[in-house]
Amino acid sequence: MATTIKKPEEILDILKKACGRRELLILATPYLRFESSFVAVEAEELHVLATMSREDAIYGLRTPDLKIRFPHGLGFYEAAVTSIGLGLHEGRRTVRVSIPKVIKENDQRVAYRVERVGRVPVTFGTPKANLHVAGLVDISTSGAQFHAQREVPAEEVGPGDQIVLDIPLSDQIKIHSGAIVRHLSGQRIGVQFTPKLPPDIEAPLSRWVFLGREEERERAARRLEEANAPELRMGTLLPEMSIVLVSLDASLEATLREVLQNIRPLIRLAPAVQELKEALQGKPSLVLFHINGTGLDERRRMKTLTEIAQRKVPILLLGTRVDGATLFELSGEWKASSAMVWNPERATFLQRLVQGILRRHEAGGDSPMAPREDQS
Repeated sequence: MATTIKKPEEILDILKKACGRRELLILATPYLRFESSFVAVEAEELHVLATMSREDAIYGLRTPDLKIRFPHGLGFYEAAVTSIGLGLHEGRRTVRVSIPKVIKENDQRVAYRVERVGRVPVTFGTPKANLHVAGLVDISTSGAQFHAQREVPAEEVGPGDQIVLDIPLSDQIKIHSGAIVRHLSGQRIGVQFTPKLPPDIEAPLSRWVFLGREEERERAARRLEEANAPELRMGTLLPEMSIVLVSLDASLEATLREVLQNIRPLIRLAPAVQELKEALQGKPSLVLFHINGTGLDERRRMKTLTEIAQRKVPILLLGTRVDGATLFELSGEWKASSAMVWNPERATFLQRLVQGILRRHEAGGDSPMAPREDQS
């Protein structure tokens, strides 16, 4: 359950404090995410560190569904913002976004637990002053769970007892704290930090847990992609669930086939109505429309083709010899899921973008019948 913060003065106070800490944040679109950090609040705009290329900052964030996520205390905040453009603050290149009107805060009564913690030793002392060694199972900002090397006798420790523990989570986060035993089952012990962790430990732990949560989002998304990936039978790529490239450029096809080979098989079609209609019967997962010019005839032809495809499958405009602003306008007019200017240096960006579109569409977040978020 989330609570919402709507008072402008409270929102500004949260953002200014986050800027003062240079707090980390995630810039997230429906298809992409960028790790960044707070820089400053200035002239009713929020400056965040530009960690992406200029082109990605200008066009990749131009979507009505842009959000920021960041840790706060024992929980996390999320807010919808609008990209305003590039900026500069005290010599640092920034991305300027709007001040959010609402900030949503997760329910801090149930802190998020990170389960992928690696091999972290735990030492704890019982009320009878006996020391035990354990392995960390999971951890949150409010407590932890660990597995003792041997079963602890019931008369030595039980639920409600106060213990002392050491958890060297990382070089920067070394927890030495009192804790209350909340549950005990065999060698598995769950505790709540008591008293509350000091700020110099709680703040970096909150960031560590926040990043663990973001990584789990990515893992869940990758699992979805793998579950929806097309099968390979007898060395032959099935047309169903493939990516269709509408283009006359065979060299672009060869390049994209290599870039996207670990995502979906690629099939190139000439920009012709009948070929596209037949290809759509094979239920492709995405159609890439190669935009190699913006002359009137080219626009009319591609608009006709995109109108055929857009109600059945997500579409992506891939531009060469086209400026980003023009391509962005076309993506809005033709209701494309996204758009980007292509060059080989942007291969990784294209991979991430395609994976994001497939992930959202196959999870049911995109309807081919509805207008799509635009970005480049």
